[in-house]
Amino acid sequence: MTFTISQAASFEGQTVTLRGWLYNLRKSGKILFPIFRDGTGIMQGVVVKSAVPEEIFERVKDLTQESSVIVAGKIRAEARAPGGYEMDVSDVQVVQKVPESDPYPITPKEHGIEFLMDQRHLWLRSSRQHAVIRVRHEVISAVRGYFDDHGFTLVDTPILTPAACEGTTTLFEVDYFEDEKAYLTQSGQLYNEATAMAFGKVYCFGPTFRAEKSKTRRHLTEFWMVEPEMAYATLDDVMDLAEDFIAYIVKRVLANRRHELETLGRDLAKLEKVETPFPRISYDEAVERLQKKGSEIQWGGDFGGADETLIGEDFDRPVLVHRYPTAIKAFYMQPDPDRPEVALGVDVLAPEGYGEVIGGGQRIHDLDLLVRRIQGHALPMEAFNWYVDLRKYGTVPHGGFGMGIERCVAWLCGLEHVRETIAFPRMLYRLRP
Repeated sequence: MTFTISQAASFEGQTVTLRGWLYNLRKSGKILFPIFRDGTGIMQGVVVKSAVPEEIFERVKDLTQESSVIVAGKIRAEARAPGGYEMDVSDVQVVQKVPESDPYPITPKEHGIEFLMDQRHLWLRSSRQHAVIRVRHEVISAVRGYFDDHGFTLVDTPILTPAACEGTTTLFEVDYFEDEKAYLTQSGQLYNEATAMAFGKVYCFGPTFRAEKSKTRRHLTEFWMVEPEMAYATLDDVMDLAEDFIAYIVKRVLANRRHELETLGRDLAKLEKVETPFPRISYDEAVERLQKKGSEIQWGGDFGGADETLIGEDFDRPVLVHRYPTAIKAFYMQPDPDRPEVALGVDVLAPEGYGEVIGGGQRIHDLDLLVRRIQGHALPMEAFNWYVDLRKYGTVPHGGFGMGIERCVAWLCGLEHVRETIAFPRMLYRLRP
């Protein structure tokens, strides 16, 4: 059986072979303490000079950071060691030694964030980045598990699209064939509406792109978004789903990635408070709350990051803000029949200053109203003929939402910036590595 550090408890007392890299090396006279990593975790080794051939001791002593090695040794429990287990090393084969003349650039000392982002391809090897990416993996696994277990069908949507979904000012334009223009998708939602009319409950999950010239800690130009859509659904159905969905994800991460969260120094008590029901307030109430806190926001204005933070600080769990002004919402958002100046939409704002993690609501299902909205937004009708067809042939009330994975991970991990939540972030001034 192949040994991995994450399975060390199953190999206690056994001699195993570890294939990995030197993470760090501490020397104490005739004893060496190499720390190895193998992609699943880190483990301290112990090399006693009197217990191994001299060439093995010298080989380990001369190892450089991030050299690749194959190590043999016996596993034993040690409460003081990282992970609770150590390896008594008996043999080391060096696959590749990092040259001392060109050492590994990320040393144990402090480095600036720009330097680390330039070295992102190597920074991913650190324990902090490892923890973040493993939490991300758990979030994605939870997303798929939740929808698969709740009767949703995964239907992939196009990345290349003929028109905007969210807004024409944030489109990435690309050349298509024969002088035709195409755009990188901002959302799979419009196509989700078509597939929901075929399958009832669907979701898409993939990369999305926003050419938004923003440099805030919450924005990337390429990010991953999951978007469920449901036929015969109202705003209340959408809010119920969003609430249950988030609570499920948090529970899964706490259950399976507690060690990673502790590595990141996350306050677990705050996440443990994330249980249903979540508070729900109207946009009207949110504006009143903001004005009492000194915000200059007026009714009809959209919330910025600072506004979302102010709203969220009143709650110890996500808060659902619903019924925003129709004028600031997308063309496809259903107006409230009892109050047309507001739309049947909802944003889910995470606590602790992390802002919007989910946005969605009920879609327009009336043919004439949708046509008027497309025209009112000066959108090309020929690009939306297929979308309008959905209101001709068996239209029903329907709705859904989108959740950005990176914002969710940033909140769960307690990160200052979303750039650490994806292996290779794309931002306004960063396209490499």
